Amino acid sequence: MITLEIKFSLPDKVANDAKAAGLLTPKAIETLIAKALRRKAFDALLSNADRVEAAGIPPMSMEEINAEIEA
Repeated sequence: MITLEIKFSLPDKVANDAKAAGLLTPKAIETLIAKALRRKAFDALLSNADRVEAAGIPPMSMEEINAEIEA
């Protein structure tokens, strides 16, 4: 595990509301970052799918997918 010390400024209302909601704890920040990373990976996956579709590449059948996995 890596320990990071992060310092940032927030408007008073945002900071107070986030603190009251428990969003400034290490666990809450870890959860927020993990969710953001998953969302970013999902967006990249969708972007790749859009490029594949735009290139006119036909989708693979389940048989083709299984053959690739076994190869």
